Amino acid sequence: MGKQYLGTLEQIVLLALAGFDGDADGMSIVEAIESATGRDVSVQGVYVTLKRLEAKELVSSEVRAGEGEGARRRKYFTLLPAGMDELAKSKEMLDRLWTRVGLQRLGGRA
Repeated sequence: MGKQYLGTLEQIVLLALAGFDGDADGMSIVEAIESATGRDVSVQGVYVTLKRLEAKELVSSEVRAGEGEGARRRKYFTLLPAGMDELAKSKEMLDRLWTRVGLQRLGGRA
């Protein structure tokens, strides 16, 4: 990806996905984001972001049959090593910016 950084929602979705041991379906990712942030997120927005991240080859997906009779098929997403690398690059960039700003400018709040 070079010098292109992840957008905020891309970072949040990747971080939520990284919190799962293996893969997760879209609704599990939405619930993880809402739980961690305390904010409602658009389910459609998360799915669009997952599709974009898949196009960037940062996540992969697989459709699986649901469990039980009449269960719907679900798409499960897996964070790829390239996705972890991009998260690390984004964190490093944000850390550099926070260091540059310094806490004194923010009134000492952490």
